[in-house]
Parts: sequence; structure tokens; C-alpha cells
Amino acid sequence: MGSLTGADRWLFNQVIIRYEQKSGKILSKNILILYWSKNGATKNLARAVARGVDSVDGAEATLRVAADDSDGDAPVVELDDLRGCDGLIIGSPAYFGNMAAPLKAVFDNSTPLWLNGALCGKPGGVFTSVGSLHGGHESTLLSMMLPLIHHGMLICSVPCTEAALEKTTSGGTPYGASHHTGVRQVTEINEDESAICFALGRRVAETAISLS
Repeated sequence: MGSLTGADRWLFNQVIIRYEQKSGKILSKNILILYWSKNGATKNLARAVARGVDSVDGAEATLRVAADDSDGDAPVVELDDLRGCDGLIIGSPAYFGNMAAPLKAVFDNSTPLWLNGALCGKPGGVFTSVGSLHGGHESTLLSMMLPLIHHGMLICSVPCTEAALEKTTSGGTPYGASHHTGVRQVTEINEDESAICFALGRRVAETAISLS
């Protein structure tokens, strides 16, 4: 392995991973998608991100909500969900350029994980929904990265090669996926936003596998 280039080493690792998956020696990487949704837009983003995760061989998405008042169908997250994940992607509506209080509360109570480095070295990503086109997409995404950074996670951006980043006229940034609901609170995400969500989920999943 010492004489292999970075690209060759990555390819070698992928061959080993595929062999181990087929032989049943390793389990799929568990990518936790943790979100809080008020009207359904963030929930739809979470589902699109999950499709990206599930498109990667050897990875599986797990959906959890931050609190039981979320407009979501998933169970409420527990610290063991965070402790046991191989990657973490978090999502929230934007509130004055920041994440919603229920999601922040999860990290306010995550000190036991921080003390033992449970999330350290794992890949992470972020997504958001906003009511206005300039209503804080990027500041909310950046603020959501902060607890992940404090936990020692490796932040995954949306790949710059994702074509939808250049086409979108609504949501979607290099920092993470996003959706513009508009004043009518449209919760359905459009094609470009969905593609960016998919790319984010896929990147975090592939990174988790590569890090193994």
C-alpha cells in the first residue's frame, strides 16, 4: 500500500469494501439524518438527502427528528443514535440566520458525546429551508456546522462538480442543500434542489465508506 498513489489507494479500498460487503464481513455504514421540520419543507429535504445516501453501495440512511413536535414521520433522536452513526447530516428551517431551537437543543445536550469523542473524525453535512430567497440560506448552514466542528467532525460540502449548483434559481449552495419556500410556503422541493440534496447525501456516504 505504501507505493500506491492516493487515487490507487482509494480504488484499492473500494475493492476491499465491496468484497467485504458481499462476503458479509462488514455492515453498511449508517448515515444519520437528523432534522426538525415545521411545515414539511425540511422533511422533504431530509428525504431527498436520504435518497442520495441510499444510492451508495454499503451505506444506509437513518432518519430521526430532533423533537416530537417536528413535522416528520421518524422517531425522536436519542444520544445513542448519534453515538452509533458513521456520518451525520443535520437539517432545520432558518430562524434569523440560525437553526431551530429543537435541533440546537440536541447539541446543547450532547456534551457526553463530546467528552469521549463519539463523533470525532466522522463526516457531516447540513441542509436548510428558508422563507425568502435572501433569508439566510448560507448563514444558517454555516451556523449548523459549528456544533459539528466542535465535535471534531469532517464537514462535507456539496461537490463543486454538481451541475445543479450552477442552474438553481432557488435553493442550493456549496455549503449545503437548501430550499426556498417563498411567501406561500411551498414545501415541495424542485428538481435542482433535489439534485443538490442527493449530491450531499451521496458525498457524506461515500466519505464515510472511504474513511473506513
